[in-house]
Order: sequence, then structure tokens, then C-alpha cells
Amino acid sequence: MKKESQESTPGTNMARRTFLRYAGVSVASAGLLATAADAKNHTNITTFKGIDNSAIGDLANGNQLVFLTKESPVLWRVTLNNPPVNIFGPKTIPQLNAIITAIESDKQLKVVVFDSAIEGFFMTHYDFLSPAEETTSLPTGPTGLLALPDMLVRLSRAPVVSIAKIRGRATGVGSELALACDMRFASREKAILGHFEVGAGIVPGGGPMARLPRLMGRGRAMEVLMGADDIPGDLAERYGYVNRSFPDADLDGFVDSLAKRIASFDKQALSDTKRFVDVASLPSDYEIGAEMPVCFTSIARPEAQRRIKLLLDRGLHKAGDVETRLGYHVGQLGND
Repeated sequence: MKKESQESTPGTNMARRTFLRYAGVSVASAGLLATAADAKNHTNITTFKGIDNSAIGDLANGNQLVFLTKESPVLWRVTLNNPPVNIFGPKTIPQLNAIITAIESDKQLKVVVFDSAIEGFFMTHYDFLSPAEETTSLPTGPTGLLALPDMLVRLSRAPVVSIAKIRGRATGVGSELALACDMRFASREKAILGHFEVGAGIVPGGGPMARLPRLMGRGRAMEVLMGADDIPGDLAERYGYVNRSFPDADLDGFVDSLAKRIASFDKQALSDTKRFVDVASLPSDYEIGAEMPVCFTSIARPEAQRRIKLLLDRGLHKAGDVETRLGYHVGQLGND
């Protein structure tokens, strides 16, 4: 079954070949290339009990980028922690995959909340500086899709209620992770959502073209994707990008209360209800899977490479104005 699913996924092998061409921009180092076996060796996850978000950053080390806190048998929290700006890359994938596998298989879990330990950043874009082979060497997942869309599809379909608590920037992959969750709640003052990719000459790859129109309608989805600009929390609420936005001081209290309320309900009733909602609302694997190969191909094009290099030269990947106002900066690239 898995083999058939992989063969029906459009462009998987083509995507891997074309993404390798991106190494000229990503300053790949042959001595640092990862293999699929290497990736599998990094699937350990660390579970901290009773540790609040402010302390998690102090416990992080260079290899641990995603932390799982089991607040109770029925309520877990997944905290993203890749300073300085919570970039997502090939080293994050095996760690997040291990957690999503645990979410899928745990018989007691009812609710999982995704948040961030990095001030100002929920999660940003993919790691443009990692060697391309670190991504292309990762095996396809159980769905037969490439690693990132596979994880997002599985999260959406897991028999658990998932909630994204967005304080800071959720752009690029960060937006894709939030969209894969069942619900999204945002800080009115601090949340920024969006997809900058088209402004950098790239086609988004993690499913936003399949998910956004279902949430906000075609016109608004086109505005978000084609405009490639930052969407603040209050506008994200009006567009349907998030369920609700709250004054920052109220965000934690609301999400914690809702998560505990849902976790108090019967698991079978929750999972059965979610299953029927999924039938009516989730895109097919084909829709999600088709995006990533086109994304890889777009990154290999000269214009995308030129724009990414301009962003890197100006400070992409570093704490500073480019990452903080990425929507603004991609809008300036056409002037160069």
C-alpha cells in the first residue's frame, strides 16, 4: 500500500533532483550531508513535565529543536525552539515527526497545543542555508508524501484535537503548520501570519494553496499568497486565517482553558466528530502532495535563487529587520 501511495505522489523523484540544484544558493558543504539513516538517528524526543514555556529555552541544546511537554495523559504541549528566529529545516523534521507519530499512536491523548519558546516567532520559513541533500535524503512518510507534507497531513488526520497558539511570526512553514492544526488562536498585538514565498520567486510547498481557500475563500487566499505580505493577528481573524485573535495578555488563558475543557470530554466522541469534519473540510493527499515538488522546482530557478541571495545578503536567517518584516522586504526585491 505504501509503495502504491509513493508512486502516485506527483513528482517526488523529480522534486529531489531539482532541489539539489539549489545547493549553489544554500552554500552546501559536502562534509555535512545527512543521509536518511542519519535522520532516523535523531528521532529522540525529550519530555519535560511541569516546566513552563519560559524555562524551556534554557534547557535547549544544539540538537533539540522541538520539545514535548506532557501536561497530563490527555493534554500535551509541543514547543518549537530554534533560536534566534525559529527557522524550520531538515534537522527539525525527524524530531517533529517523532512527536507526531507519538500523537497519532497514544491511546489516551485528546488535545495537543503547539506553541513557541522564541519571543516574536512561532515558526518562520524553511532553512535556506542547510545543504540541499539534508532535505532530499529524508525518506517519504507513511502517506507516501515527502517528509514535510506527510507530517502535516498526518497531524490534520490524527484522532486528537490540535491547537496552534500563535504569538509572533507564523510565516512560510510556520503558517503551514498552523494551517494543519484543527484550530488557530493568535495574539492580536504580536501574531503575524502569511506566505512570503511568491515574493521570493518560490511556490509555497506545504499545502497552503489547498488549505487557505477552504478557510477564507478564493479571493482572500489569493491576496495572502500573491500579495506575499504580512497579515497581522486582527486581520487574520477577520479573514478566517485564525479562529480568533486576543489581546496578548488573554491568549494563554483562553487557549489553556479551551484545551483543558476539550480534554475533559470523551475521546471517542472527539475523534469520531473530528473524523466527520475532516471528510467535509480537508484537502486530499494529491492536492497537498502536488505542491512540494513544484516548490522544489521553483527554488531551482535563477530568479528565485537571485531573490533568495538578496534576502540572505540583507540578513535573512538572522535576528533583525529582514526576519521581523519579511513581507516588507520581499516587496522591495523587484526594485533591485
